[in-house]
Amino acid sequence: MGNITIVPVWMIQDIIVLIIATLMIFYIIDNEERPKIVLLQFVCFVFFYASVFENVAVFMGSIGKEGFYSYGRSILMIFNVPLTVPIIEFLIVYSTLRVLKMINIPSWAKPFIAGLSALIFDFSLDPVAVKQIFQTSEGLIGRWSYYPLPGEPVIYGEPVMNFTGWIYIAGYWTAFILIGEWWHKKSGYSKLIGYIYPVLASILSLVCLVSPISNFFNYMGPFFTRTSNMQWVMLIALSIISVGILVLALVKYWDGRFVGSLDYKKDFPIMFTFLGFPFANTLFCLIGGYMEILWLVTLAQVLLLSGWSCIYILSKKSFTMKASKQVNQING
Repeated sequence: MGNITIVPVWMIQDIIVLIIATLMIFYIIDNEERPKIVLLQFVCFVFFYASVFENVAVFMGSIGKEGFYSYGRSILMIFNVPLTVPIIEFLIVYSTLRVLKMINIPSWAKPFIAGLSALIFDFSLDPVAVKQIFQTSEGLIGRWSYYPLPGEPVIYGEPVMNFTGWIYIAGYWTAFILIGEWWHKKSGYSKLIGYIYPVLASILSLVCLVSPISNFFNYMGPFFTRTSNMQWVMLIALSIISVGILVLALVKYWDGRFVGSLDYKKDFPIMFTFLGFPFANTLFCLIGGYMEILWLVTLAQVLLLSGWSCIYILSKKSFTMKASKQVNQING
């Protein structure tokens, strides 16, 4: 077992994530129709999907393989990966899907939208983590240290394809979870199916993640090499496609109505995931003096804030109009 690296900034970041994760568990229990199944999704995503892939990548980095990475040690680890890493990945995907459930758009669009949400969120997270390097009793250690290939396209030290990866990492999980939820519903909400599909979703998502499909999304492998500028092309292309699908879903399929209304108090864990974490990352960016990346972290925060604000305002407006119609019908 490795040593515990005591870095106050990292401890504060981990504590914030763990607090919000705890609040999200209570939120799921209070607001989901079948909270046990959603909590099982949480467990499967963290332990059977995200942390497995992260540990494989860290192992490859530890044996000197270029193109992989390592993490600084936190108090709570899943082998060589901080527990908070897969947790925060789940929080952003779950929060996105929870908001999307309020809007009547087709399910096929949701994996792309979840991927886009995760991509934007990542631009507020990874650049700061890569910059957080501290001298400790164990030597010079980074919150997240990447070892790119010579000549590989990077964004502030991180391969471009790592940002692209959030689109399909979130997309794979979302697709299989939606299929699982459909299967569960079709079975008459069988308990057995309910307990099986999150496990299957994590396994199938992991299989897709390590398959050649991911390298095609990363840089159109095997047709191009990882060091080619196709990493930029695929990041831009997948981002544009995801934005296009979001616009299409809202313009063509959404009728402007909301199933529920967002509330800052009731939906606090969801709101904090979209707004609180990016804001905290911006603060840590300022405190650490990482001015080179401040524009990118701030831009991601502004985009997430704009998206949340639009949804919040529209949901409130939709329910206000609905309530007004009901009052007029009663009076009329």
